[in-house]
Amino acid sequence: MTVILFIVIIFFSYSFFLNSAFSQKKLTREEYINRYKDLAIKISKQTGIPVSIILAQACLESDNGNSLLATKANNHFGIKCGKNWSGEKFFKDDDEKNECFRKYSSIEESYYDYANYLKNSSRYKELFLYDSKDYSSWAKGLKEKGYATNPNYANLLIKIIEENELYKYDQLFCPPDKPLDVKLEKNYESLSIENREIKYNNGVKYIIAKDGDNLETIAKEFNSAVWLLRWYNDLIKNKDIKDGDIIYLEIKKNKAEKGKEIHIVQPGETLHFISQLYAVKLKKLKKMNCINDENDIKVGDTLYLRSKKCKIRYYAIN
Repeated sequence: MTVILFIVIIFFSYSFFLNSAFSQKKLTREEYINRYKDLAIKISKQTGIPVSIILAQACLESDNGNSLLATKANNHFGIKCGKNWSGEKFFKDDDEKNECFRKYSSIEESYYDYANYLKNSSRYKELFLYDSKDYSSWAKGLKEKGYATNPNYANLLIKIIEENELYKYDQLFCPPDKPLDVKLEKNYESLSIENREIKYNNGVKYIIAKDGDNLETIAKEFNSAVWLLRWYNDLIKNKDIKDGDIIYLEIKKNKAEKGKEIHIVQPGETLHFISQLYAVKLKKLKKMNCINDENDIKVGDTLYLRSKKCKIRYYAIN
């Protein structure tokens, strides 16, 4: 009787093990998006790659994190080794037999390497001229530049974006609630396009004006409009720009990035200069500091950059 009971216990234990091993729950697309959207938002804010594109490519290339390449090599974007890859490798059949793919120590590393791959490749540099909310152009551009061989690649990305409303994440101007601790390497900080370097401040794309630049030439170069550039940069009509000025190519934020809480006014600084320095809208900077007149600041004043901590200023009526 004891032997029979022992055999029964062994049988059920073995059956349970088999069921656990072969019925491991696969991630759904919704679960995958919810799990990695914060990471995608953070990368988008620092690189300009649309959140929707990052998530759509990850979903498609990794089968929502369930593919062999994703589970065995943490590779969620299908990136092959290439001649410059010196990290670990994973081999599997793809377009050809036993092809070499990059293997990562973590999923986060895969996401950051993907961003680096796009930003530092001359093949994809033109994509960064597209608006970070123009997911359709990005999807078509990725296909045209040869990211994948599937002739329907762009349509597949667009379908994922629209079915899951990923474009909503492209509208976000605030950082994720729980940002990850992964740090971007220095080569993520800027992108060179021909003779122009595009940089990011507070997640906002900008350039430094060169000698001979004016708003008309910059607007033409970046397929924008003069009135938009004036709006982005809080510039009054007929205000000239000069060599060394920060010119934002996207609208500035409502507050400075985390860690930059205050600014002490230095000699020669104006409120507009400080607004440009931190990529914060001029009207928001005024509101946070209860300032009506841009000239109503003096050297040594403390300006708040992320929240309103001032009392309304009263002025004597003559």
